[in-house]
Amino acid sequence: MLEINGVLRQVLPLESGQGRNGEWKKQSFVIETMDQYPKSVCITMWGDKIDRLQQFNLGDEIKASINIESREYNGKWYTDVKAWRIDALNQASTPAAGNNPNTPMPEPPPFEETFNLKSDDTEQDDLPF
Repeated sequence: MLEINGVLRQVLPLESGQGRNGEWKKQSFVIETMDQYPKSVCITMWGDKIDRLQQFNLGDEIKASINIESREYNGKWYTDVKAWRIDALNQASTPAAGNNPNTPMPEPPPFEETFNLKSDDTEQDDLPF
């Protein structure tokens, strides 16, 4: 399990569409690490996990549990950083309803749950994979 801590700097617009397996939606957000030399990282959340993102405001310190995946397409490599959980670093900044620090973290979703891979070219979209 990988985690990244930072300050929520930007929430990008919600994206959605219709795929072979039904409707999909995703939303990306940018956090800035709190290191000596801060880095900005764009992270994507998929499906119903997006609702958790709405509980945070710009400037909140958050911890994102992430998966990093790379795939090759036509000789180029593409890397995705996908969050499967986000939490406040300072619990006072968000509502604590239902948050129990003794509750174990859920397992990350399997790779297949996060997006659809196409095996044919019958559907057109703007993604190269």
